[in-house]
Amino acid sequence: MYQLFVEEHFDAAHYLPNYRGKCENLHGHRFKVVARMEAAGLDETGLAYDFAELKRHLREVLARFDHACLNNVAPLDQMGPSSENIAAVIYGELQDSLAGSPVKLVNVEVWESPTTGVAYSP
Repeated sequence: MYQLFVEEHFDAAHYLPNYRGKCENLHGHRFKVVARMEAAGLDETGLAYDFAELKRHLREVLARFDHACLNNVAPLDQMGPSSENIAAVIYGELQDSLAGSPVKLVNVEVWESPTTGVAYSP
């Protein structure tokens, strides 16, 4: 079994409704996103899956979050833009994007700082 991962980032603002503390106020992050996939085998080139294609899929999913107020981006506008919810939404959209490919999405990590983040897998 091979595990592949790609990393991208996006810059966005958010605030946490119903939270008491400084994160209840509008603030921004450079969110780092790491997507991990598994593949059982290799193609004729010796690749489990092309990294360029994986990054393209991830960039397409992240594009609508970049330079946005996440509180205004569906479905985060309804569920709240915590890092946990952001990771789950990205996972769902990336899984749809990778449907039919030879890789299986394992988890999505969302880092809101160099020392704090969350990993989501269903």
